[in-house]
Amino acid sequence: MFTIWHTNDFHNHLTEAQAERLRHLRESVEGAGLLVDAGDAVASGNITFRSGGELIHDLMNGAKYDVGAVGNREFHFSRIGFKSKLSRAHHVKICANVRAIKAPLPNWAESDEKEIFGNENAELPTTPFWIHESPSGWKVAFVGLTVPMITERMLSRKVSAYLFTDPIKTAQEVVPMLQERYQPDTIVALTHIGLSRDRVLAERVPGIHLIIGGHSHDCLEHGERVGNTLIVQTGCYGKFVGRVQIEREGVGLRMEAGLEAL
Repeated sequence: MFTIWHTNDFHNHLTEAQAERLRHLRESVEGAGLLVDAGDAVASGNITFRSGGELIHDLMNGAKYDVGAVGNREFHFSRIGFKSKLSRAHHVKICANVRAIKAPLPNWAESDEKEIFGNENAELPTTPFWIHESPSGWKVAFVGLTVPMITERMLSRKVSAYLFTDPIKTAQEVVPMLQERYQPDTIVALTHIGLSRDRVLAERVPGIHLIIGGHSHDCLEHGERVGNTLIVQTGCYGKFVGRVQIEREGVGLRMEAGLEAL
């Protein structure tokens, strides 16, 4: 069995006591589980940022988070702002649908990570995906997807250091690559695009076993199934922590989701 504890949309509402509880939950699955976040943990708005970074990341570091999605609150259109917002976080931050404005669109099928995120994209404070291999024998591929903040069609692109592509289209290219190149036991989309788009993602991108989402502040007590994909989300402001337990069942997977008061 592999267990994923998950949170989303703290918006800076995380206490020391809650962080300590999350640490205990993370340690309870050491070697056979992870603690992840689906974005908007920080206090900053979309335009502002704190030059010293976000203090909530100190609490998240103490809780031993493994990986987190980039929410719209974690993003900033400037290089210094984007880096600053994530600077205090020790866990991996992932987003596959953002790139430096001068970087070409990645060819996910043919390029390796160094080629895709070299040169201009070397300045990104994120990575598109993260592969975790646990001592218990699970290989899990996490791909990050964020609501597009700056796109080619927006006038704001003229002042932005970064551009976003459509998260659904990006996933349609990235997920098959992850399947072929890494052959993971489980593919998890760690998203900050909202429940309605998560449902579309599940419908249009086969191969995603689990979507851990945020942005829309939906509280899904036992998750929601769309086809073969389980979608989970914990609401907002640190009221709940989610738990997904994954087991092998024949050639497939069995997943059960639940929420616990935090």
